[in-house]
Amino acid sequence: MTEIKQEGKSHKELRKEYTFNKLKGLGQEIIEEIEKQQVPSIKVPSRGTGNIVYDDAKRYYVLGDRYGRRSLGNVKQIRKLGQMVYVANFCKDLVAREKTATIREMYYVSEGWGISFKNQQESNIVGEDLEVTLGTTREDLGLMPEEDGASVYGDITLLDDDVEINAAKAGKSGYTISPTIDQVEFLDCGVERVIAVETMGMFHRMVQENANERFNTLIVGLKGQAARATRRFIKRVNEELELPVYICNDGDPWGFHIAQVIISGSAKLAHVNHDLATPNAKFMGVTASDIINYDLPTDKLKDVDVMRLKELSKDPRYKSDFWQTEIKKMLKIGKKAEQQSFSKYGLEYVVDNYFPEKLEQLEN
Repeated sequence: MTEIKQEGKSHKELRKEYTFNKLKGLGQEIIEEIEKQQVPSIKVPSRGTGNIVYDDAKRYYVLGDRYGRRSLGNVKQIRKLGQMVYVANFCKDLVAREKTATIREMYYVSEGWGISFKNQQESNIVGEDLEVTLGTTREDLGLMPEEDGASVYGDITLLDDDVEINAAKAGKSGYTISPTIDQVEFLDCGVERVIAVETMGMFHRMVQENANERFNTLIVGLKGQAARATRRFIKRVNEELELPVYICNDGDPWGFHIAQVIISGSAKLAHVNHDLATPNAKFMGVTASDIINYDLPTDKLKDVDVMRLKELSKDPRYKSDFWQTEIKKMLKIGKKAEQQSFSKYGLEYVVDNYFPEKLEQLEN
């Protein structure tokens, strides 16, 4: 794939320039208000539940048009506005020097600002407020999460920090998705689809059984709830490489939710779901029907599972006939099952039988 260019600039350079100008512009607005002897303020889109809307056309959560203002004229807002300015200045320096910092590192750096955060959560919220205010992403601001992204195995060649990597030749653990995945270029791809699995146990089972070659697929090990970088990678390969995406999770409400966050985004990150959600991805995980049809080993649903299933049944992301049927059926049988439960029929069964049958259902 050829890197996007505009006026001789790469996609990476354009993102850096855009983010830097946004940060610089935020500071300039404050200075101009002071020069005009006006009280400085910042317009911040509301991320409250009343301003988070499920968009049926886009098939993911988005922010509405409500916003608030943080003003130095309001004593209660002075501290939070000051924190936003300090974080913006910190990020501007990161972007200018092409450096990154983890959100944990920024939390400790703030100790020297004289306007430090009470805890990590407060620091994270201000960082998210900044990205929604500027219309950019935390990663573009140079702020990285502590956790690694998912593992990817299969025939895709990437250019990561000027190093070419083929995910099928990077060892049995594959390529680890970088938090700066938007700066990674896809050079070549020889697969027809993507299969993302919830656990690393299933990831390694698929690698051992050569599922990448048998299904001509990329294998993505989600490591539970997918990190932002993982969701961005999945969206990019779906849209840029036009690869269909299938998500295989445990047969319980928590597995359903992990898959649905990849498909339709989360309410919490409504401001960046346009970069993270993959609405065309399909659920290939364990369902209540599978538990019955394959006579799988199960665990009894706990009260918290039942409560969560009832919540999902009212969630707009689960309004399709498929999801309503499977949720009701799981509540009726009162059972749940893990991906690894197919091992009842042998270690190879999930790759030899289950995945081929599921793919045939979903692709025909």
